[in-house]
Amino acid sequence: MSKTAVVFSGQGAQFVGMGKDLAAVFPVCRELYAKADAVLGYSLSSLCFEGPIEELTKSNHCQPAIFLTSVACLRALQAQMPGLEIAMTAGLSLGEWSALHAAGVLSFEDTLRVLQVRGQAMQAACEENAGGMISVIGLSADGLRQVCEQTGVETANLNAEDQTVLSGPREAIAKAEVLAKELGAKRAIVLGVAGAFHSSLMASATPKLEAVLNAAQVQAPAMPVVANVTGLPHGGPDDIRRTMLAQVTGSVHWYESINTMSAAGVTRFIECGPGKVLTGLIKRIAKDAQLFNIQDAPTLEATVAALKG
Repeated sequence: MSKTAVVFSGQGAQFVGMGKDLAAVFPVCRELYAKADAVLGYSLSSLCFEGPIEELTKSNHCQPAIFLTSVACLRALQAQMPGLEIAMTAGLSLGEWSALHAAGVLSFEDTLRVLQVRGQAMQAACEENAGGMISVIGLSADGLRQVCEQTGVETANLNAEDQTVLSGPREAIAKAEVLAKELGAKRAIVLGVAGAFHSSLMASATPKLEAVLNAAQVQAPAMPVVANVTGLPHGGPDDIRRTMLAQVTGSVHWYESINTMSAAGVTRFIECGPGKVLTGLIKRIAKDAQLFNIQDAPTLEATVAALKG
């Protein structure tokens, strides 16, 4: 039997205006943005709707903002299709927190609080350790190993069979770009990110995240949530806490995560949140899957029409 999964955007997908039209049309979305403002004590909704992009891009704002908009996209979909059955969920990096909330693991309020602290802690780690990330396409596993060994970068994201993101100090990233091309990579693209996410350079963020996560109510998931660091479904609350702490410095196994979902019978993926990066990645992994993305009112309308049609 065909199953549907919802997946959630990661950091970097933000844009000024995200969620604005959904909040204008759907009361449930409007209420979410108002609730987020009240929980955080500042107008996150204004940052989402009006910017400026420089403030929206900062991790302490960006992480709760993308979570908020991702949940708004899901709630708008559910308002249009209340009978839609979601079999599994997952998210890329930051998006995994949206997935955990969607599965009932964390309340909306607790997730916002966790992500505010996570974002602040990761922003501080970026400022402490100047780092970056590079996307390498079309390089063999042996070539990637050589790049890591010779430059000191670490594997951050295994996005697709032929796409891996590496993370490390800025000078190491510059060396990795040159070496990857010398070893035969089709492309090596330095990413416009604030730091070396999913690497040991983020380690200072872990204790701060642990403190706020321990204070949050963590429930068993109501549906399978596939974990970034294992590519397999999360276990119970204690396992979730451990895994989400490990995610800060650990590699994101997105390729394995999608294969896990496909093996469980998922043939339809709906990406909720700004951008459509995950839709593009999944297309390269699960080539026969039906793919949809919801980031605003037009994409919601198109997705609902296709699902009903």
